[in-house]
This record gives sequence, C-alpha cells and structure tokens, in this order.
Amino acid sequence: MANPVQTRAEVLSRSVEGGYHRLLLSAPEAAPRVRPGHFATLACADSGRLLRRALAIHRADPEAGTIELVIAERGDGTRELAATPVGGRLDLIAPLGTPFPLPDGPVSALLVAGGYGSVPLLPLGEEIRRRGGQVGFILGAAGADRLYGVEQARAITRDVLVVTEDGSAGLTGRVTDPLAQAIRAIGATEVHACGPMPMLRAVTTIALGLGARCHTAVEEAMACGVGICMTCVLPVLGADGVSRFVRSCTEGPVFDGAKVRWDDIGTVPPDLEGAAAMGAAR
Repeated sequence: MANPVQTRAEVLSRSVEGGYHRLLLSAPEAAPRVRPGHFATLACADSGRLLRRALAIHRADPEAGTIELVIAERGDGTRELAATPVGGRLDLIAPLGTPFPLPDGPVSALLVAGGYGSVPLLPLGEEIRRRGGQVGFILGAAGADRLYGVEQARAITRDVLVVTEDGSAGLTGRVTDPLAQAIRAIGATEVHACGPMPMLRAVTTIALGLGARCHTAVEEAMACGVGICMTCVLPVLGADGVSRFVRSCTEGPVFDGAKVRWDDIGTVPPDLEGAAAMGAAR
C-alpha cells in the first residue's frame, strides 16, 4: 500500500472535459508520492453522505505540489465534489492503493481504457516512454461524450485507436475488437488496462492468449478505501498457489490479470482459503 497523507486540499482550478470534470488540487505532501494507478478519496461536505468517494489520480506534479482528479458524475456525492468552486477545500487522502508496475527499461506496451479508465493510463504511458519504451492506446466508450484523453494520448504516441459502441467517434465496436491486431502491430509484451470488469476480463484473456502480460486496474466499489471494511474483495490466486479474497483498495486496484479469478467475482469459490468457515458462518 502507498504511504498516504490526509490534507485539506485547495481547489486551484476546475474545468469540464467532455462528460467529465477535472479538478486541480493543491496537495504538496501527497504529490511526490503518487505513481500511475494510485487513487485518492474525497469526503463530501454533506454530513449525510458518510462514505468518501474513491477517484483515480490523473496526474501529480511534485514540483508544483498539485494533484489532478477526474470526476464522472454518478450520484449526489460526485456531483457535489465536481461543483466545488475554485478556492474551496476538499478533505483528501492520497495516494492510496497499489500502482501499475513500472518497467526497468524499454518495453512495448499497449494501454487499453474503457471510458475514463484512461485517467491513470495516460501518465503511465508517459512514464513508459520516458524509460525508452513504446506505447499504443486503445480508448473506448459507449459514445464520444464518454471518451477521455484522446488528444493527450495522441501527444504521447501516434498509435492511438478510438472505439465507440455507437460509432460516434473512431471505429464502431468495443476495445476488444481490435485488441489482438493492435498487440501484434506494436509487438506488445505488456498490456495495461482500466475499465469495467467485463472489459478487463476480456482484455486479460486476449492478452494472455498472445503471450503478453496483463495488468488491470479494477473498478470495484469501495467503502473505506483503506483496507478496513472488506467490501471491495476479489478472489485472487496468490504466489503460493492458494486463492484468497484480497482487497482492491490495498492489494489493488492494480492486479496481475492472470491471477484474478474473473469468473468467480461475486461468489465464494469452494476452493478459496477460508471458504468452509464462511459457509459455516452463514
């Protein structure tokens, strides 16, 4: 788990980008600790909304002491946070979770995003390039208004595919449709993905089938965000060959896709460590 700090972060700027809201926050203690794939939590001012909202960190600037968050309005809580005025302060805890693994040297990586799953992948692509690697992007969404960061991706690499289910931008279909061809085209040995669970499962299957490693940032609902409540657990195969429930907020949100038991999410597999005790407790 990261070494997080809690602070009252001032909103330095806010803007609307497509269907999303971008907030730039002053967080000088947290910013130097952020790596691609980390997330943050924000508290709502309304005391009736007790749970913090977990948000992927888009970018961090250690020199400026700032963190950027991208918010999709999904309910009253995220709507309240997105509307925070410049000069307002938000209760921020960051960075949290386990980030994407960074290569020691040059690699060829394909980065696959669903909707605003591109938020952590864009700085990851920049870091891979900085280390001498090659990257490509597949950015997909239901429609053009749900895409995020297309021009940012094109500033990183020429290898950018845009896919929308309704055909309003780029190719018509899903990110998995051109995935195999894209992996072969850039000779990707690594695939990094962020988006809905069904997408991550399909991306993992295709990537592993072509001999590429796959790391996935899961979008699992979190209540506490710090590993206490156990609401965000997933069945994952450990290095010792034993499957256990692990927490998305601490051991994740980035997991080796080959280790996640995608078919068993939402269930208690009978071979899971502790499954017999769980059954007895019921």
